[in-house]
Amino acid sequence: MTALTSLTYASAAYTAAEQKSAEVTDWAARIGWVVGLALFVALVYWLMREGWKWRGTLQGDLPELPAAPADPGPAKLTMTGRYHGSTTAGQWLDRIVAHGLGTRSRVELTLTDAGLDVVRPGATDFFVPAAQLREARLDKGIAGKVLAEGGLLIVTWEHGDKLIDSGFRSDRAAEHIEWVDTLNQMINKKTQTEGAR
Repeated sequence: MTALTSLTYASAAYTAAEQKSAEVTDWAARIGWVVGLALFVALVYWLMREGWKWRGTLQGDLPELPAAPADPGPAKLTMTGRYHGSTTAGQWLDRIVAHGLGTRSRVELTLTDAGLDVVRPGATDFFVPAAQLREARLDKGIAGKVLAEGGLLIVTWEHGDKLIDSGFRSDRAAEHIEWVDTLNQMINKKTQTEGAR
């Protein structure tokens, strides 16, 4: 029993000798890493912002956006939802940022005989005259935003000498089909009227 007790004491003493105190945290190194990471994130943000401004400068030849007329007439359709951005027509990743067109926002759309009134709380409103409307369709993506197939209402319109696709998503997606049909009927009617002249 004495030998066993001695062995237990010896084992405990050996274990105690092997244990070391916990390492002290090197706060200087941790603070250095946090500051370095914060500077890296700030640099990336700054580069993204400069790229956005540079893209806006390249698109500086785009004319000012038209404002809605004082009396556009009675509404054919209205819709609330989200504005997902505008791109060069047919190029869903070539985002247009000039005149605030690149800013995603809530949207209230009103279609009248005069055109499409785009009201964006917190962002620049704009108006697309009926004569500038070219096409409406359903799609799944615009300006880097991808949704379910047919989840976006895309309106193609002409501004200056540029064709632009603008993407909208209604709060009630079932409205999209009615918007596409009504817009395309308006566009076709106007085209036929002009062709008859």
